[in-house]
Amino acid sequence: MNAPNPPAPSGAQVSTEAGAVSSPPSNTMPRVALAGLVGTVIEFYDFIIYGTAAALVFAHAFFPALGTASGTVVSFATLGVAFVARPVGAVLFGHFGDRLGRKKTLIATMTTMGLATVLIGLLPTADTAGIIAPVALVVLRVGQGLAAGGEWAGAALLLSEHAPTGRRGFWTMFNNLGGAVANMLALSTFFITSLVMTDEAFISYGWRIPFLISIVFVIFGLWVRLRLDETPVFQNEVERRGASSLPFKEALRTQWKHILLGAGTLVMAFAFNYMGASYLTNYGTTTLSLGKSAVLGTGVFGGLMLAVGIISGGILSDRFGRRRVLIAANVVSIPWAVVLFPLLNLKSLGTFWVGLSITFLIAGHAFGVSGSFLSELFHTRFRCTAAGLAYSLAGVVGGAVPPLVATTVISSYGGLAFGLMLAVLGVVALVCTLNVSETRGRALDEAHVEAAAVQHVR
Repeated sequence: MNAPNPPAPSGAQVSTEAGAVSSPPSNTMPRVALAGLVGTVIEFYDFIIYGTAAALVFAHAFFPALGTASGTVVSFATLGVAFVARPVGAVLFGHFGDRLGRKKTLIATMTTMGLATVLIGLLPTADTAGIIAPVALVVLRVGQGLAAGGEWAGAALLLSEHAPTGRRGFWTMFNNLGGAVANMLALSTFFITSLVMTDEAFISYGWRIPFLISIVFVIFGLWVRLRLDETPVFQNEVERRGASSLPFKEALRTQWKHILLGAGTLVMAFAFNYMGASYLTNYGTTTLSLGKSAVLGTGVFGGLMLAVGIISGGILSDRFGRRRVLIAANVVSIPWAVVLFPLLNLKSLGTFWVGLSITFLIAGHAFGVSGSFLSELFHTRFRCTAAGLAYSLAGVVGGAVPPLVATTVISSYGGLAFGLMLAVLGVVALVCTLNVSETRGRALDEAHVEAAAVQHVR
């Protein structure tokens, strides 16, 4: 029996004629896609290197008094702090994104992320600064979380609000593709660093290098984003009705169910992605006793599989619809979650490659749809706030909780029990997806939809 679907935003369904009105010149989208990709690569490179460092170093550098096991748990707890901060960042930066524009918000998020990341690279360790070191680490991690919460929606809307209706899935997936490239870049940086120095040198100072070199990427990213134009959809909305005074309040009053359902559809993608990007790096080197360089190399290839999944998901969503691709990804995730840890526990590098690669591939297909799907789900007046909030809430449940509890659950009940927990998240994502309507074909520029309707009546 089909689950009931929530209503689409008013004025969202659009004819071919109305969609054509808002299509940009053919040479616009490659430039916008490149700008969105580069900016997101830089933003999430900064965010992801923290997860890798938490898995490999931070237990020793910032929580040595707790011992290896407890220090690892606390390290992943600081990883989760940023996910808790992400919904706050989505509301904070989303407010300005819906009032002042997408471009200005993206400049602010990149600056915030860049400063926080470089300062982490300069932090003294607990041996030098005592309790001040882990406290400062948490504060800077909160800064990263705030920036990441505002970044995703701004970058997604930059692409979706420029893209033609019929290819919005393809063009908007470049936002999350930037995250996959950032994943590969971050792990590659740690991989190269681990190859050219001893473990002692890496733990002592080598882990700082990926954080410090991010300043070069941030400067380049700011240069790219300063050259962008504001999206025509946002400009038309402001000219027609003015900006929303309180987009968060308006979003909750108008589409709170859509926010929760939109978040629910993506919890599996976050769980698989951040398990692969952070926790499994630690699991491979400690529990499975695989070499650190081999594990990091596997992660780089897993990032490539994430990128393949994102590209595939975006393309397929334009052909078959956002909902069908999300349903397929969530259905496949449920049995895979159950078999993942028994497969990994064979303790061979080959099975680790297979496990990580398929995990990333499944997550990628859902992420490839997320930008276009969440953009199409919400009204223009509060789209930046609502889309960012839905995405960030999914990050809290799927991205923060599983890595945080994984060590405790696996040590107490085994990998199969933890796999069953991941499978439950897959079921939640599937149920939420079944309860949203298809969004493909909706026009984001409501002014053009209304103008086309008036012209049709005449």
